[in-house]
Amino acid sequence: MTTAMALPGNTPATFLVHDFGSGLEGDDRFVVERFKALADGDIRPVPSEAPGAKGGAGAKRVVVSRRQAEALRPDVTEIIICTGLRTRGGRQAWGVVATGLLCERKQRG
Repeated sequence: MTTAMALPGNTPATFLVHDFGSGLEGDDRFVVERFKALADGDIRPVPSEAPGAKGGAGAKRVVVSRRQAEALRPDVTEIIICTGLRTRGGRQAWGVVATGLLCERKQRG
């Protein structure tokens, strides 16, 4: 058992938040991108679940309000990046497995 798993309060709802630029305070609308961290260390984009999204390259991004961006919670293997349309500041939310806290990384080479 790793130390990260043994900590009290470490649940599937545990995630890491990183604010960049002015965070969510400097803008009213944000572009949301979702990624999934795989077991081999790769990170892949996830198609959006927006109504009317038809797939393809444009379906990975959704524009949301500040309130919706604050309410976003990543799954354990998910990474959510919210970037402000005007200020380019925003927030990254990393699920506990996506952060790599629960696994031992082996350097590829």
